[in-house]
Amino acid sequence: MLKTYDVTFSLLTRDCDLNGRWRLSAILEAMQEAAGAHSLLLGCGREELLKHHTVWVLSRSELHMSRYPLAGEKITLHTFPMPTRISFFPRYYVMTDERGEMIGKAGTLWLLLDTQTRRMLPPGDVARLIPDNRDLTVPMNLPATVGNLQGEEFISEYTPVYTDIDMNGHVNNTRYADWLCNAFGIEWMTENEPEQVILNYHHEILPGQKVRLRRILKDCQYRLVGTVGEDTAFEIGGIVRPSIQK
Repeated sequence: MLKTYDVTFSLLTRDCDLNGRWRLSAILEAMQEAAGAHSLLLGCGREELLKHHTVWVLSRSELHMSRYPLAGEKITLHTFPMPTRISFFPRYYVMTDERGEMIGKAGTLWLLLDTQTRRMLPPGDVARLIPDNRDLTVPMNLPATVGNLQGEEFISEYTPVYTDIDMNGHVNNTRYADWLCNAFGIEWMTENEPEQVILNYHHEILPGQKVRLRRILKDCQYRLVGTVGEDTAFEIGGIVRPSIQK
């Protein structure tokens, strides 16, 4: 049924972190691929949009993980879009394990980008291809904005490398999750895990651009801000917890 899209897969070791659990960026990658596969079935996949010099880009996302599954576990990812909101295309996700228990949920807001002007586009004809899913129950509210957080700051600088850049010619949305985990560090990530992840993408980061990363960690809250020059490129925030053992 085109209203929704489901994919079931076994979690591979390549998608897991040093704790053997589903890596944060790999979760976002799975969400991205599921959205792409569903869009293809709906007639607004990447190749079709490129005929009109258009691509999908992610504007905002929010992820909640009640448990990070281990390598070898079978996961089902369920996703569906909702009617457009002005220029935004909302899409939701629910992740369940073999027992049918929900281990994660997410909400995203997508936009259309003109590949020639690098400007955002109105929904236009693409909106007509989105199924009327108003009868479906969404698992959460629309993605939130990252709030301010005061605390001790750690500042670093990073220049995107080859593996950060995707087919759209900019840093892929999933790579920011890796930047967040790297900002936390190996020791911290061994003992802790993000429970809630809110990502706000303000403008794309292109090859060669130097990014100033400012990380704040206070109690169970965190915030990571990336700026290019004087402009904020992205913000990540949320809640962390000690790693939950299965």
